[in-house]
Amino acid sequence: MAESKGSYTVRVPGRENETPLLSVRGLKQYFPVSKKFTVKAVDDVSFDIYPGETYGLVGESGSGKSTIGRSVIRLYDPTAGEITFNGQDISGKLDKNTESMLRTNMQMIFQDPMASLNPRRKVIDTIAMGLDVHHLAGSHEERTQRVYAMLDKVGLNHEHANRYPHQFSGGQRQRIGIARALITDPKLIIADEAISALDVSIQAQVVNLMKDIQEETGTAILFIAHDLSMVKYISSRIGVLHLGHLVETGTREDIFNHPVHPYTKSLLSAIPQTNPVVEKSRTLITYDYESSGIDYNAGSYHNVSDTHVVLATDEEFQAWTK
Repeated sequence: MAESKGSYTVRVPGRENETPLLSVRGLKQYFPVSKKFTVKAVDDVSFDIYPGETYGLVGESGSGKSTIGRSVIRLYDPTAGEITFNGQDISGKLDKNTESMLRTNMQMIFQDPMASLNPRRKVIDTIAMGLDVHHLAGSHEERTQRVYAMLDKVGLNHEHANRYPHQFSGGQRQRIGIARALITDPKLIIADEAISALDVSIQAQVVNLMKDIQEETGTAILFIAHDLSMVKYISSRIGVLHLGHLVETGTREDIFNHPVHPYTKSLLSAIPQTNPVVEKSRTLITYDYESSGIDYNAGSYHNVSDTHVVLATDEEFQAWTK
């Protein structure tokens, strides 16, 4: 790839001869607020996701993480850029066949499980919606059995099928959301802050469930979160977003053990340590873009290693890596 802000070349360990399942190039998502002001929610972002891997997107609220997820699944029409999924271009106007492929092979798990479930629909009908819309079940009996099998997979009982969302806890509702996403046997799941509304103990259960299902089905996951510890636990590669820009991306070890960008370092320094001695000596690194002198639009991607890139000017890169 050419050396420009929106593109870079990295080696993905163990994937050298594979084709990405999802390829995003130069994605821009702008929202005009008035004639004179436009919000640049996502500005020239590129990344790949390979079959069966989890790519984590992290950043503070308002960094553009969820917008990327919604643009990729085409809940938004991208302002610019190319999105290739499962070998097909899905960035422009979708024809009927392409849209059907997209809706069956890419699914989303939303942040608020209660808000994303229809309170008037029984669980069986909510989970089976993908089967109904895309005519994937040959009979009513097959439909019921596939829903039961999915309930088993996410750790819910068959009798839960005839209940309504308000009769479940938050963790159970998110399991229903996961079952709904999995029913069409998708190749990619976008988990958009899927655990942030849950209690900490339940978060671990849901993330472990997603890991187990991924090992069983080979589904790829775009894991969007602001909790870096959970992203570290579930992701093999990580992208760090700030103000709509992908400022750093690399393997889990690259980002956590060898961070380069000041924003990445500030995020990592905010993670509480379980060891009280280490926690007491933890130094919080602050980062203020406005006063930092850094201009994301002036930077380009520089390879820290063959698996690790950072957005910087030549001068910034030399200063950060010396």
